Amino acid sequence: MKNSLKNTLLAFVMVAGAFTNVLAKVTLPSFFTSNMVLQQKASVPLWGEAKPNSTITVISSWDKKTYTAKANFKGSWDVTLKTPAYGGPFTITINDDNVLTLDNILIGEVWLCSGQSNMEMPLQGWGKINNYKEEISNANYPEIRLLQAEHIDSAVPLNDLKVQHGGWQVCSPNTIADFSATAYFFAKRIYEQKHIPIGLLHSSWGGTVIEAWISSGALKQIHDFDAGIKALESDFDREAMQKQFDADIKVWNIAMEKAERGSQGNWQSKDFNDTNWKTMRLPQFWENDVLTDFDGIVWFRKEIDLPKDMLGKDLVLEFYADDDDKLWVNGNYIGATSGYNVQRKYVIPSSVWKENGNVISLRIADSGGGGGVYGKENDLVLKEGNKTLELAGDWKYAVGVNYNELPARPYIPQGQNRPTTLYNAMINPVIKLPIAGVIWYQGESNADRAYQYQTLFPMLIADWREKFNDKDLPFFYVQLANYMKRKPEPGPSAWAELREAQFKTLKVPHTGMAVATDIGDAGDIHPKNKQDVGYRLANIALAKVYGMKVDYSGPLYKSYKISGNSITLSFEYNNGLTTSGNDKILKGFAIAGKDKVFYWADAKIEGNTIVVTSAQVKEPVTVRYNWADNPEGNLINYSKLPASSFRTDEWKETTFNNK
Repeated sequence: MKNSLKNTLLAFVMVAGAFTNVLAKVTLPSFFTSNMVLQQKASVPLWGEAKPNSTITVISSWDKKTYTAKANFKGSWDVTLKTPAYGGPFTITINDDNVLTLDNILIGEVWLCSGQSNMEMPLQGWGKINNYKEEISNANYPEIRLLQAEHIDSAVPLNDLKVQHGGWQVCSPNTIADFSATAYFFAKRIYEQKHIPIGLLHSSWGGTVIEAWISSGALKQIHDFDAGIKALESDFDREAMQKQFDADIKVWNIAMEKAERGSQGNWQSKDFNDTNWKTMRLPQFWENDVLTDFDGIVWFRKEIDLPKDMLGKDLVLEFYADDDDKLWVNGNYIGATSGYNVQRKYVIPSSVWKENGNVISLRIADSGGGGGVYGKENDLVLKEGNKTLELAGDWKYAVGVNYNELPARPYIPQGQNRPTTLYNAMINPVIKLPIAGVIWYQGESNADRAYQYQTLFPMLIADWREKFNDKDLPFFYVQLANYMKRKPEPGPSAWAELREAQFKTLKVPHTGMAVATDIGDAGDIHPKNKQDVGYRLANIALAKVYGMKVDYSGPLYKSYKISGNSITLSFEYNNGLTTSGNDKILKGFAIAGKDKVFYWADAKIEGNTIVVTSAQVKEPVTVRYNWADNPEGNLINYSKLPASSFRTDEWKETTFNNK
């Protein structure tokens, strides 16, 4: 009995000792790891958790100083390290009776890289940028370091960042493939020019809206997002918001179905007469063809004959659709799928098919962004075992309903697009870290609320500067690239309005904008040329942060003057105004009178100004340049960089009332 008690007590002591050792082990936030970069010539806080009331010593090898901290009753501790000018590698040793060593640390420049999918777009993976194989194989830059944040949102501010790969990685062909291409080329250019170690803290998320990246305190200043923020703060408000949305969307769906001509007209029937329907080549987003700026429901029909070896078999129809679809074959309802990123694989029973004259009917609904049947030609196929019948080609189509015919569709922010949730999870954890600056590529998801972006974008910059405690924090960003089918005549454009909001944000001190309307892709919202995007951002930084004499801006509109039937435009960065390429005729200028009807204009360079006229506008009042989703303007300066789009008027455009 005594031995049994003695053994029990001994076991308890051993367990307690082991538990104490676990408590004694220092833990650090996810971004303090070996291979990290710390901002040069800065006071850098280092903090973590240890045994409550324990003493922690920290030694930095660059100055061999010893810093001492006392953990509080919860175990939290912190010290402030003084970093020298760039260099390394160095080590940091942390000791609370258990030694933790962080090695291969560099002192240099830390840049926060954020935004949506065009910032997130990796060299390989889903991105596959231009020459990605060669770029990856040449990515031997051991003094560029990479930290990749995980996608995570939170209703409350978090203190630690969820990261991939266990922390910082050394840039190499083995680590760069899934990292932000824009951020990599930005760092590559700066490093090649300055040979300063660069740390890239990449925290972005595709398809996200700007208000998700702004703190609740800042957003509350304008009241546009009060309901969403209240829903984050209480279950009652969240449930009330959801209940209201459910009621509103039910009413809207009833109205939409009544207005939807396809369902009312039995367009799914095999015998429906579609002789007068137009044709569209599939697969492709319908915005790339004739349905530009279209959200709504479109029906597609195609008649096919089956090869004899497919008769009497269950067949699988495969394709991608954005956003939601319903499928009929020969008038038989097959099924429905929701989600833009889900491959459709419909099993169609043999009893539905016949040898000749089979009719496939597709009803596609899209509420924003690209819409339709998309992908590569071999993504749209009918399969039976190893046999494949390709269905790419001309399909007949008709519009079931344009959502513009209806009241505004009810909206409720979800997941990562709820206001402030990405700031909470992916920015707030790092705000104590000194950084050199921010690069930002976002805006596509806010294009339908472009006028509001004029408020939100400067707000984000001011908010982050306040949180990072740096009122002059450099903030450089990419203006939206050209995208979608080019229109033959000048007209409204939400993307042009968003670019205008970005252009106006240049009024905020210590900002810079990389124009990209010459390197986009009409058919791809994610253009593959991320090299020039990164290099243009880097040139802004080299000029404004690192003091180098480099060209970093094309012409920027400054003022205008009306004289008779002409308007003369003045610019900043106006040296050597000319046209890009071999075409000597200026393109992209449109002019209008008081009737607000725009016509393509004649434009000519006179010294450092441009004079714009049109025979169709005798008394002009305004000029616009590159005011389109996919503009073709060719104005550059001696730097060979493109001019930003602009307008001289302040007329209310299509997004003015959108919130």
